[in-house]
Amino acid sequence: MRVLLVEDTEGLGEAVRDQIADDGHAVDWVQTLGFAEASVQTTTYDLILLDLMLPDGHGFGFLRRLRAAGITTPVIILTARDQVSDRIEGLNAGADDYLVKPFDLSELSARVAAVARRYRGDPNPVIRLGELEVDLRDHRIHRSGLPIELTAREWALFEGFIQRPGMLLSRSQLEDRLYAFGAEIESNTIEVYISRLRKKLGRDTIVTVRGMGYRLDTHGH
Repeated sequence: MRVLLVEDTEGLGEAVRDQIADDGHAVDWVQTLGFAEASVQTTTYDLILLDLMLPDGHGFGFLRRLRAAGITTPVIILTARDQVSDRIEGLNAGADDYLVKPFDLSELSARVAAVARRYRGDPNPVIRLGELEVDLRDHRIHRSGLPIELTAREWALFEGFIQRPGMLLSRSQLEDRLYAFGAEIESNTIEVYISRLRKKLGRDTIVTVRGMGYRLDTHGH
């Protein structure tokens, strides 16, 4: 998964970042709400770990703005404030889970995995796009009943389209998904991967919008 960590305490931020990375996820760590706002505008995250007391504001405001903008990315709140009223306010603002500091890093890993499982299985792990059948949970694709093998990076790119069906994705948004997998990005990298996906999934699966980017053909034409 691609995870955004919003935490201004240096030692805790490093420990959480290293733990989540060791679990196999890509982590972007920011220390202010300003950087968090900028990050969610340019990158599609699978999970956000959110501290509440930040130098430039309170995490609840950021969370409410996310939900008001229709961004449904799961959020786990990290806080030292162990008040029932705070937990209720956080859940009402749209949080998915709550961890009270100090917490055990293995518990954090378990919570992250649980949220990931919940969202991978919800609402429908299998979607159909024309002759494609895509299993989001198990990362499997069938085309006209036959299995299609995608590499991890090809899947990362294709998943970006699935998460925003029919929406235009710019080259930089797509490059961002590959960066998370440590891919070296060259000037034609995206074109190469799009070409590979079209060969495997069908020529018209991904539409080029000249000078703007690409989008998934949700009608399967």
